[in-house]
Amino acid sequence: MVVILSAVQGFFDNYGDPRTKDWFLMSSPLPTLCICAAYVFTVKVAGPRLMANRKPMELRNVLIVYNLFQVLFSSWLFYELSISGWLTGRYNFRCEPVDYSNHPMTLRMVNICWWYYFSKFTEFMDTIFFVLRKKDRHISTLHVIHHGVMPMSVWFGVKFTPGGHSTFFGLLNTFVHIIMYAYYMLAALGPNVQKYLWWKKYLTSLQMIQFLAIMIHAFQLLFIDCNYPKAFVWWIGMHAVMFFFLFKEFYKQQYSKSSKQKVSNEKKMTANGVSQLPNGYSKQSDYYINGNGLSRPDLVHRATAGAH
Repeated sequence: MVVILSAVQGFFDNYGDPRTKDWFLMSSPLPTLCICAAYVFTVKVAGPRLMANRKPMELRNVLIVYNLFQVLFSSWLFYELSISGWLTGRYNFRCEPVDYSNHPMTLRMVNICWWYYFSKFTEFMDTIFFVLRKKDRHISTLHVIHHGVMPMSVWFGVKFTPGGHSTFFGLLNTFVHIIMYAYYMLAALGPNVQKYLWWKKYLTSLQMIQFLAIMIHAFQLLFIDCNYPKAFVWWIGMHAVMFFFLFKEFYKQQYSKSSKQKVSNEKKMTANGVSQLPNGYSKQSDYYINGNGLSRPDLVHRATAGAH
């Protein structure tokens, strides 16, 4: 085992980018792999057990601050990826080999690739907040795979190809995250804002469009001589394929079936033409309104139970 590990480490040392070799967490994939494994264990096993007999935490202010941070962080990453290559004419959308020089703009791109890698760790908090708030139904297979795989995937990019064609993934991903975390920040502000957030399902559509674009952008190099490692073409392209179909299935389950379920529930609630909501309440979107404003669905549920 020691011989195998030594050989693997030798491969990384010999073929990895020397510019990032001594950067934090970049010498070996093991620390990143351990962090990803710890994340999965925490959100699927340790966290739910810890919260099993505890009340959900109220984290509204924490969520507002966290999502604002992610909006600002994603905006900075998008800006740096744009300025360092993609939106300044330095990078070619059809073919962009990795520049292994020490040109200042090249090093700027290498540096932002490293920070993009760290952004995948900060996104672990998405799931941890679900655990603390006991939103277990949100901790789906898609969610855990998406967050658990990305740091390891990006590590290989920073280790071997920091810059060039593969950074298009980061450009689109950070743009989508600006919109996504802005949505979550607005949702955390409370019911008075949430009732206007009808466009949630379009975020999933935007995610799928993102992965389609990444697929096309990556796989075009299978037909173009670009002096870019074919292994990374397949690595990025197949990630995009996997995530596209996972998000597609999520969209189908979340929106197609939920719409049918909502219709079914509303029919049950108005059986025989009699509303089962408390007097003075009416349904609007996912919230219930009375003369005093919006009430959470769980509170209305308890009020309804008392009315029976």
